[in-house]
Amino acid sequence: MSKSMPEQGAEMHWAVGLMSGTSLDGIDAALIRSDGDTLVETGAFASFPYDKDFRTALRGLLGCDSARHRDRVAPIAGELTLRHAAAVQALLRQAEMTSGQIRVIGFHGHTTLHEPQAHLTCQIGDGALLAQETGIDVVCNFRQHDVAEGGEGAPFAPLYHAALASGWAKPVAVLNIGGVANVTWIGPGEAGAGTPPAVIAFDTGPGNALIDDWAERCLGEPIDRGGALATAGRVNAAALARLMDNPYFERRPPKSLDREDFDSGPVSALTAADGAATLTAFTAAAVAAAVRHFPAPPTRWLVTGGGRLNPAIMAALAGRLGVSVVPIEAAGCNGDALEAQAFAYLALRSLRGLPLSLPSTTGVPRPMTGGVLHPARRAA
Repeated sequence: MSKSMPEQGAEMHWAVGLMSGTSLDGIDAALIRSDGDTLVETGAFASFPYDKDFRTALRGLLGCDSARHRDRVAPIAGELTLRHAAAVQALLRQAEMTSGQIRVIGFHGHTTLHEPQAHLTCQIGDGALLAQETGIDVVCNFRQHDVAEGGEGAPFAPLYHAALASGWAKPVAVLNIGGVANVTWIGPGEAGAGTPPAVIAFDTGPGNALIDDWAERCLGEPIDRGGALATAGRVNAAALARLMDNPYFERRPPKSLDREDFDSGPVSALTAADGAATLTAFTAAAVAAAVRHFPAPPTRWLVTGGGRLNPAIMAALAGRLGVSVVPIEAAGCNGDALEAQAFAYLALRSLRGLPLSLPSTTGVPRPMTGGVLHPARRAA
């Protein structure tokens, strides 16, 4: 999909983006061609699910500071990186492309700890190893500079959302429902000159994480498939009120969360179905609470991430938001690929020294560059 023309002299490059999200479901890998600013063309996309054993191993690292627990983290981080290398190679085969055609890989890694108030965020993965395995330059550690300078370090896809939004009716909200849910509000105006004129972003609250954990506990399944469990239950108003009784929802953005910041304690005594229904309602209620922080209500919500595939979540959102709530495919985008595409885009921005985050997206004091480059070793 082509957008407005890039700035004079800007070059277009192919990039691969890789995302291992808080839902712990697997690796998303996407190709884009972009100038890292206003022009984006999307290419091939593929997902590579984690097996149950590796998902369990990753889950065991949640809350873990990789610098303080290096011996524990390193073997799993190494395996994670090799799985990402295999994903890159498979994606290139699918696209019938070679590593020599790719300028850079944007490697997010997997978040194990996110505590911006302590200036700490940890995404495990070995960028140097990935560059060695693929023969392609790698940019990783996207969030660290932002957090070190006082930003929230999340959400980190808003500038990509704004680049895609050229030509969309505004104001519009892009809602990403992964393990944690985050929103990008995009106001009138067009992206350009490295930054858009009107974009606000923050984490709204839990996305799929509590629902997934509940399904695992009650059904032995990693997700509530098709929202079937939630649809069979009834929302417990008292439990929902306890879940929403959290100062996070009153905090003004920018603000961000860790996957572990909320728990399902208030629904622990409910039936499996009622617990799922209540947790699903919680995700939607948290999103609805975000509207108070926008300069103007969105005319449309475009939903990306795994949550858009859950009819119970989508119905709950539509009931609470009162305007059009549709999968982002309605705007011509691939909701499964979007976050991986964003890190390909951010890698290209990093190479150009353009900002990856803004005061209105992470609370950083000024537009902030970031990312660490690991050049691939090439034959002389």
